[in-house]
Parts: sequence; C-alpha cells; structure tokens
Amino acid sequence: MGVYGMSILITGGAGFIGSHLVERFLRESSEKIVCLDNYNDYYDPAIKRKNVTAFENNPQVTMVEETFCNQDAMHRLFAECEVKEVFHFGAYAGVRPSIERPHLYQKANIEGTLCLLEAARVHPVERFVMASSSTVYGGGAEAPFKEDASIGVPLSPYGASKRAAELMGLTYHALHEVPVVCLRPFSIYGPRLRPDLAMTIFTGAILEGKPLPLFGDGSIRRDFTFITDFCDGVLATRDCPEAIGQCINLGHNHPVEIRKLIEILENALGVKANIEHLDAVAGEMPVTHADLSKAQRLLGYAPKFPLADGVAEFVAWFREIHR
Repeated sequence: MGVYGMSILITGGAGFIGSHLVERFLRESSEKIVCLDNYNDYYDPAIKRKNVTAFENNPQVTMVEETFCNQDAMHRLFAECEVKEVFHFGAYAGVRPSIERPHLYQKANIEGTLCLLEAARVHPVERFVMASSSTVYGGGAEAPFKEDASIGVPLSPYGASKRAAELMGLTYHALHEVPVVCLRPFSIYGPRLRPDLAMTIFTGAILEGKPLPLFGDGSIRRDFTFITDFCDGVLATRDCPEAIGQCINLGHNHPVEIRKLIEILENALGVKANIEHLDAVAGEMPVTHADLSKAQRLLGYAPKFPLADGVAEFVAWFREIHR
C-alpha cells in the first residue's frame, strides 16, 4: 500500500474548474483526493489560494504544490498516493495570451500532459479524464461542432496545444491502454470564474462604472456552460467504459451573442454598461456551439442551467467577494 491509499488526482485543483471538482467529489464520495497545483502567476496566485480554503484542511484531501511538468515528481506522486483516477484540469488557458507566449502553452499543455500520461503508463489507473477545449475546433469546423466530424485547424497556439494533448492521450490509449477520456468544455462559467475571462471583466467594469472592453461588434457567439452542469458531465465519465478513447463535448448547445451576455449581466446587476468598442482579435472563432448528442448518448449529459440563472449565481458570488 502507498502512503495514502488509493486516491483521485485532480490537477489544477486550485483553479476555477478544479476547485469545484474537488468540492463535488468531497460531497459525493469518501475517496481520498489529491489536489495538485503549482499556483503559477498566470493570474494572481492569491485567488487560487482562496479557492482551496474550503477544503485545504480536510483530512480527505492531500494538497500537493508541484508542477505536473516534473516527470520524476509525477512518478513519485502516482506511486506514493496510489493514484487510481486522474482528472487533468491544470493548463495554461486563453486564446490571446497563447498568441503572445506560445512556448508556455506548449510546455504546460503538451509536455505536462505527456508527463502525466507517462506516470499513468508506469502506474496504471482506472480513468484518465483530461480537459481539452472547444478551441480545438478551428477554421473549417461546422457549427454545431461534432467531435468526430472535421474539426479544422485550431486558430491559436492554445487550441493547437489542446489538440496535441488530446492526440497524445488518444495515442497512449491505443499504444499503452491508458484509459483516456478527452472532454471538450465550452465556455464554462460560474462562481470563482478566472479573472481573465470576459464574464468577470465585464461584471467588474459594469459595477465600477468603467468602460467595458468589447472586441468587435459583439456578434461573436459563445456556448456558455454552467460549472454545475459541466461537473455532472465530468463525474458521469467514471461510470461509462464506452467513454474511454473518446473526445466528448460538454457544452450547453445554445450559443449566445456576447452583446446579449452583456444585456443579461446588466439585468442581473441592475446597472447599464458603458461599452468601449475595440477592434476584433485574431484567433477568435466567430461561434462556438457544442453538438451534445455524443455526451447525451454516452454520459446521459443534459445541461439544466439557463444562462440567466447561472449568471445570477455568478453575480451573487462576484458581489460577495467584492463587497
């Protein structure tokens, strides 16, 4: 037996999605959790430290501060904690920053994923669920995006790094029988949303009466998906052997124009936005739209939160932390 007994490893466990996932596991099971995060400075590490306050002292959780790009450390971690399931949600995210710092994305998203896959090859696991991204769909992909149709060429180094990570995972499944499931999240939002994402930036600007930066004319459409719905889909992969070796969309199947999102935020906040129109940005898809038929068939996935309801929860959290 390892030092801790059988464990579930969640990478990026101090991040927005990872911290929600840790809490969800704690609510629904008595299994040991390993929360891995290196608290990098992509955004303020203090925010991530705050994300884990609800569970960092929970005896069910082992907190590990380390990068998954350290191969030796990952081999040790898998052995000592007897990792039986991996939920790999740590990554460098964001389209625009990836255009400015592509090497960072290659290192974390491709090489880091490879280090974890290698650890899972040497220390076999029951599941290796990895977060990919809707940005793997690029020029030439037809909306709604189907996982097994032509997905085109990614429009950013971020999308390319996530597609490369998927392919590495699927290769390790084919070659070494690592039980990989690739999930493609679509614009996940909710309490604890990252500070660099549009919904957080817009909400702050509206509340503070500052100019709200809108790139392009606001006609870009995004398939906003509430964090609770997304976690439902993630957990459903544990009981679905047919999901192994597959890429699966987890979205909402209801794309909304960014200008409509601003209206919904204005209604939830009771304040009008002061919009500052900026030039459109290269690398952004005009629409993201998840076809959910595969997720529905394999995982029984059916998102329940309408955008207005999810935004209301997000806004309540945002007001609370900015009081």
